[in-house]
Amino acid sequence: MVVIYLLISVLLIIWLTAKLKVHPFIALLLVAIFYGIIAGMPLNNIITSVNKGFGNTLGGIGMIIILGVIIGAFLENSGGAYALAEKVLKFTGKKKIPFAMGIIGWFVSIPVFADSGFMLLAPLNKSLSKKAGITLSGTAIALGLGLIAAHTMVPPTPGPIAAAHYLNADLGLVILMGIPISLLALLMGLVFIKKYVSKTYIAPDPNVTEEDIKERLKTAPSAFKATIPIFVPIILIVIKSLLTSVYDYQSDNFETFPAIIKILFFLGEPFIALLIGCFLSLTLPKKLNKDMFSTSGWIGKALVGAASIILITGAGGIFGQVLRDSGIATTLGEALSGINLSIWLPFLLAAAIKTAQGSSTVALITAASILAPMMATLGFDTELQKAMVVVAIGAGSAVVVHANDSFFWVVTQLSGMDVKLGYRFLTLGSFVLGASAAILLFILYLILS
Repeated sequence: MVVIYLLISVLLIIWLTAKLKVHPFIALLLVAIFYGIIAGMPLNNIITSVNKGFGNTLGGIGMIIILGVIIGAFLENSGGAYALAEKVLKFTGKKKIPFAMGIIGWFVSIPVFADSGFMLLAPLNKSLSKKAGITLSGTAIALGLGLIAAHTMVPPTPGPIAAAHYLNADLGLVILMGIPISLLALLMGLVFIKKYVSKTYIAPDPNVTEEDIKERLKTAPSAFKATIPIFVPIILIVIKSLLTSVYDYQSDNFETFPAIIKILFFLGEPFIALLIGCFLSLTLPKKLNKDMFSTSGWIGKALVGAASIILITGAGGIFGQVLRDSGIATTLGEALSGINLSIWLPFLLAAAIKTAQGSSTVALITAASILAPMMATLGFDTELQKAMVVVAIGAGSAVVVHANDSFFWVVTQLSGMDVKLGYRFLTLGSFVLGASAAILLFILYLILS
């Protein structure tokens, strides 16, 4: 019944937002409460889940969204994003932009969470699409799928690392397996984008004309200078990610670490890294003036735009938290774990948990926890098989991105997609990505077993 309740809830969200034009924040909040009631959750637990889901989600990415849109505002208004776009266009050509954004997203998401990566790269993505005169739908979904592919299947992203730990899998083998599988799956996702997504035109920035771009380019910073606010935060986050493999920054011995290590951990915290990116973005305009910082200036307009994204993302967190607290992941896990489906079992288990509650990391950890005591019974004995199971769980945790995942709202809101288009493009695209990875793993499993 919980699966039926989930399907009803998803259909309700689509109906309310697409048909009745209800604001997604209201639709998600009401449907989350509705699901909690029909799933039999105690009423006081529903209230707790709502508060926890909203607070935890915004505590995790709220500041990142705010700082990300400020960086984006300076990149766009200074002309820096367009100068950078011109350089990339010369290198890739118009036809290869979705491919380029997919690969960039894949690289960035290995050390950086997908939400943060999309926020950082959205201005470049939008300006590239504008300069090339192509639809934003294709480039945005390509970037999104690239971010998802590495986020779910390639360590040192936290989810795959945790799954490898639970299953006692060799991390080196997981990386060697995850890289080619995720890239080949991403390639299938890019074919889906070319054949389906790119047929629908979404204006990259309907409020900016070609004349506006030419005017901004007259005073624009160099392409190299424009990359600094984007890539310095990424580099800082990468350094922190690499340091965590040597130092446990959450341990009781943190104060005994060398000062430089403590400073790098601090600077590599995503919102601190993006705050540094904000300060660096102030160097992009030819001249700073106080109007840029006013409520009607660059920052003011950026924050007004961010408010809707923050609210909707928080409401997506509410829906996901209510689903988690209802026990749907446990119910689905117990139902599927009793069926021996070879390498398909870890994929389907993770996919069911991901679809049910929204978080890829939670799906990776939960599926690995369920499978850990059953690995020998299921016939996953060798180091290679264990590594394949980790990647299979990662592939499952990519399926499917929808309304209970904050990433769904970050991508759709920053790309001008309504909920219906989000389900057609991002949700279906994530299914193509995850299913392609699972099929590749199954063929590999047949060959090697």
